[in-house]
Amino acid sequence: MERGLSQNTLSAYQSDLRKIAAALREQNGRGLLSARREDLQNHLASLSMQGVKPRSSARLLSCLRQFYQHCLREGRIEADPSVRISAPKLGRPLPKSLSEAEVEALLNAPDLEDPQGQRDRTMLEVLYATGLRVSELVELRPEQVSLTQGVVRVTGKGGKERLVPLGDEAQGWLEGFLSGARTVLLGARVCDHLFPTRRGTGMTRQAFWYRIKKHASTAGISQTVSPHTLRHAFATHLLNHGADLRVVQLLLGHSDLSTTQIYTHVARERLKSLHARHHPRG
Repeated sequence: MERGLSQNTLSAYQSDLRKIAAALREQNGRGLLSARREDLQNHLASLSMQGVKPRSSARLLSCLRQFYQHCLREGRIEADPSVRISAPKLGRPLPKSLSEAEVEALLNAPDLEDPQGQRDRTMLEVLYATGLRVSELVELRPEQVSLTQGVVRVTGKGGKERLVPLGDEAQGWLEGFLSGARTVLLGARVCDHLFPTRRGTGMTRQAFWYRIKKHASTAGISQTVSPHTLRHAFATHLLNHGADLRVVQLLLGHSDLSTTQIYTHVARERLKSLHARHHPRG
């Protein structure tokens, strides 16, 4: 509540705490509240030896620090055992994206003779046009979309609201879906979600991940594709076509510009083409 975290983040933190609590009890019989700094260090070291990625260990340590700071404020512990534990060094991996041709193939993959295919095509078009997070996409309600203004109103991380343009293509697919395939999928049922399943319920993140993986296979895309891959493609292609980094930050809903700067590597492609076109020795 204090930090405005999403339910998915809270669930992940809860799972992490339960796992480390069980591991500590098994190792030395201590619980989280009685754990010492060396207990936590030994556990993190054992995770590293088991091949757990540094990013996962860093998330676990962050979770522990927040937990112990809370316990300290509440007077449940006298000292924070997680202080002075160094976080693992993380590289800054470049986001995996798709080329514009691959995106086009993915968008064309769903079977438009099937109402589910029309729904999936519309979801892919909206995802690529807006760069929404998958949780934001599947949780969309019809009232969040304004077809007259061509925007979608999204509530992102921390409860922050933003308006994102749809673009003509996604807007056209949405109009067709709302007046056609959505009605067919629902029949006489009522669903609060913009994109319902055949059962008349809202789609889960996992279900959409499965659908997009299926369509990527149909499109002949060899790399692993997830909903987040289209979000990366959205940002990458915007920058390649000259969008300002600050604008991309606002569209993605990033609170910190440094988070968006990971995408600046993609500008190399555009810089090379500009150099080749305008430099006398290009």
